[in-house]
Amino acid sequence: MRRLGSLLAVALVISLVSPAGAHSLLIASVPSAGAVVNGVPAVMLRFNNRIEKKLSQIRLVPPAGEAKVLPVRVDGAVDALEAPLPPLPPGRYRVEWRVLSTDGHVVSGAFAFSISP
Repeated sequence: MRRLGSLLAVALVISLVSPAGAHSLLIASVPSAGAVVNGVPAVMLRFNNRIEKKLSQIRLVPPAGEAKVLPVRVDGAVDALEAPLPPLPPGRYRVEWRVLSTDGHVVSGAFAFSISP
């Protein structure tokens, strides 16, 4: 009986840990979080695993104004999203992203960067 309880406890821990390991995590971005840049031609996000690009999104929130959905490129690396940017005036911007992981879970996040004068 004691062994059965131990096996059930191990199975519970594995079931809780395994699905989370497959979620997409942002591992790099251009511009990087908190960066101050002179200009940037595109937002590039790299994740720890494959993502479904056609069902993923990048939004740019300007210093004063509404968020704008950026056109995401569907070609390129399977673990990355890229969206071109128009010329941006100086100020602080926020990038908001939402991706569909290949495990079927939607994961989202945000970070800020600044364009210098």
